[in-house]
Amino acid sequence: MSVKKEILFRFGLVYFVFGMLGLTIIGKILYIQVVEGNDLRAKAKTITFRDITIEPNRGDICAIDGRLLATSIPYFEIRMDLKAAGLTDELFYANIDSLAIKLSRFFRDKSQYTYKSELVNARKFSKRNRYYPIGPRQVNYLELQEIKEFPLFRLPPNKGGLIPVQVNRRIKPHTSLASRTIGVVNEKSGVAVGIEGAYDNILRGKAGVSTVQRTVGNLWVDVNSSMQIEPEDGMDIITTLDVTLQDVAEKALREQLGKHEAEHGTAVLMEVSTGDIKAIANLRRNNDGTYAEAFNYAIGEGAEPGSTFKLASLIALLEDGYITLEDTINTGKGISQYYDKTITDSKEGGYGRISVKEIFEYSSNVGITELVTKYYTGKEKNFIDRLYAMNLNQPLGLPIKGEATPYIKYPGDKYWSGITLPMMSIGYEITLTPLQMLTFYNAIANDGKMVRPKFVHSIRQHGNTEKKFRTEVINPSICSKKTLASVRRALEGVVENGTARNLRNASYKIAGKTGTAQIAQGSTGYRNERGVSHQASFVGYFPADNPKFSCIVVVNSPSRSVYYGNLVAGPIFKEIADKVYATNPDWFPAVNPKAELAELPESKSGFKPELEQVLASLNIPYSNNAPNSIWVNTIRNEKAVEFESRTVIANLVPNVIGMSLKDAIYLLENSGLKVRVAGRGTVRHQSIIPGSRVKYGDRITLEMSMN
Repeated sequence: MSVKKEILFRFGLVYFVFGMLGLTIIGKILYIQVVEGNDLRAKAKTITFRDITIEPNRGDICAIDGRLLATSIPYFEIRMDLKAAGLTDELFYANIDSLAIKLSRFFRDKSQYTYKSELVNARKFSKRNRYYPIGPRQVNYLELQEIKEFPLFRLPPNKGGLIPVQVNRRIKPHTSLASRTIGVVNEKSGVAVGIEGAYDNILRGKAGVSTVQRTVGNLWVDVNSSMQIEPEDGMDIITTLDVTLQDVAEKALREQLGKHEAEHGTAVLMEVSTGDIKAIANLRRNNDGTYAEAFNYAIGEGAEPGSTFKLASLIALLEDGYITLEDTINTGKGISQYYDKTITDSKEGGYGRISVKEIFEYSSNVGITELVTKYYTGKEKNFIDRLYAMNLNQPLGLPIKGEATPYIKYPGDKYWSGITLPMMSIGYEITLTPLQMLTFYNAIANDGKMVRPKFVHSIRQHGNTEKKFRTEVINPSICSKKTLASVRRALEGVVENGTARNLRNASYKIAGKTGTAQIAQGSTGYRNERGVSHQASFVGYFPADNPKFSCIVVVNSPSRSVYYGNLVAGPIFKEIADKVYATNPDWFPAVNPKAELAELPESKSGFKPELEQVLASLNIPYSNNAPNSIWVNTIRNEKAVEFESRTVIANLVPNVIGMSLKDAIYLLENSGLKVRVAGRGTVRHQSIIPGSRVKYGDRITLEMSMN
């Protein structure tokens, strides 16, 4: 082959190779455009664009007056973008010393040298962890504003590198108050209890979606997109709970549990006509002897109620026409025998012959079992059917999870025995929760109408009521009007003449029933190596002649040899009832401003403008002998209440004797003193002598006129 042909061949071969390569490239381009184009374009979009979820704000849980019971507060994790586009080495090293000093002083967990060393090393190895976490804890909003003024962090994020990551934290402003009923939702564990769990879908809201784009420096910024979906914040739940009454119930329960070293206890206050739960406290003893909310005993603990169940037995006997309250029965020496079971009364020697009303008032076990066995032996189904007709075997169907199912045997059941009927008549071999028992007694107070307990009043969105929950009727009439009148008379008799005489008071009447039950210990019966444990309870309503509220108190395993319901549970009931009575002006006769005063009332010393306002509104004459004084002493004479000047001098301990607690605390705390209070009423004594030089931060104790 000539040299010319060889050269042409080689050029042709090269052109052919390049031509084929070009065709291959063109083919690949066409393949990518036509076949893989959509997938690759989508993949490219995910690299430069992405959708992020925008979490909505969770709704609040509020008391009936709007006070917060649970809310979400924003906290922030502090991170630093060590590869921010504008964070040059020159800028970083010029400010790292001052930044380290600020961080050390703020968090107080490391020295400034440690902070500097860690940040310098983190920047060197920022490929491994570009967004470096700073500080040992999350910070709140106000702390974040302070951090934003630190060196570097006061610059824009692409220069200073500050990245606060918001994390909403659920808090309860009143801490333990009704904590178990308010509940919690834990996304990680899946635990959802209480009102938080029951209404999670309403509180949660709906998440939104936002599109962000990667920019220079690997930062993601929002993109205005028509596809963006705004989050819908959760709605607020307005509960039926009253914070003031809840506080009273919890304090009274805690004090009595501690006094008797009890294992746990619960107290529930319900509005009679609506079923609204105004207060619900559940406390359990910790290892250190303190008490805290750990389980919702009112809803979740089924137990043998003991003597409080005698009301159901009395209703059955009255409804079937077997007895009247005036009938009498001989209870003998207070001992009855049923097979191998001995039933006894608490009174040594027994009550002898007494009326049915007295049997109930004295809580005679012998009397109740004698009546029930006399009329229902051989007709056990009739007795149980009466109980079922009062819905005592049905759960309440609460929205809050965890309600224990009532257990009431039926004749023919596996565990029905010869002693079941007498034992059931006095509240054994059955189980009910405290709230189920309260609902039963509430029906008696509500003219026989049984209503479902209600925890939520309404749902609100931005202040507007979206839904209001109505009262639900479980049973329109659990017994006849005639029986209802009889049992209400018997319940009043328990407090007036019977086992709860210690709850009597002159202001209003209470009706209810004491209960003292032995606690079953499993296979060992009612006794174990520690002896017999008891459950003390009191359940009833008030005012007895026009019931507005019902209440139950149950105390489990009180020690110190005191375990009767009237002594352990009764005082808690009375303290709650007294507070409710005192804070309901509708229960008091209206003041007639035109009526003549039989005698001028005593008045506390204090803030003159408020004293003048009150006395003037009540048409009580007063004489202002201290025209230039804001704080005054009051002196009552035959014609008027006289004001005398009370001098308050800066830097000297003021004289607060004779003042109300409100005015006393105002003066003392404004003087720089810390106040401790013992009792209630009017200030009777102060531990630091009036006129002494104030030492800022000193503690002063006020002794009040009433304990």
